Amino acid sequence: MNEAVLGTTAFAMDPGEPDLEATLVARAQAREVAAFEALYRLHVGRIHALCRRLAGSQALAEDCTQEAFVQAWKALPHFRGDSAFGSWLHRIAVNVVLGHQRAALRRSAWLRDDGDHALDACAAPAERPDVALDLDRAIAELPPGARAVFVLYDIEGHQHEEIAALTGLAVGTCKAHLHRARRLLRARLTA
Repeated sequence: MNEAVLGTTAFAMDPGEPDLEATLVARAQAREVAAFEALYRLHVGRIHALCRRLAGSQALAEDCTQEAFVQAWKALPHFRGDSAFGSWLHRIAVNVVLGHQRAALRRSAWLRDDGDHALDACAAPAERPDVALDLDRAIAELPPGARAVFVLYDIEGHQHEEIAALTGLAVGTCKAHLHRARRLLRARLTA
């Protein structure tokens, strides 16, 4: 249970409590910083975990989490409530991470034809094979495209069509990335 401050009153918040969240959203849309801070406290853990899984690095995850909330603050007056605030924020976070990854790929001078820019690093044997890789580390070492699709499909529960819309990839490409990610994870975790 999280605690949120609304005005001068502290409220115990349950993420499934839509009335309080709707009130916080309305007040934050009116540019009440305390209401947005309460929304931040309510959602930051989940958004950071999503960014961490997608980004593959703690530093980038922290930057993306912060940027997602900054973008949410800027776009909040335009939030219509067609979806839950958490879902809207989730999509912003995914777009932020994917935007960072696309920018990094554009800056990269070692592009390959298939678009898998980190495949060589992922396929390289571990320096110390006696050290077991945990799942988070193995996911972080996936190529960016495969990692994004794997996280969005297998961890976050999105369908291929949704992932295609979020990433700008074709549905078939999403399926290929998922297959590649699972194959690479299997190989890394059984090595």
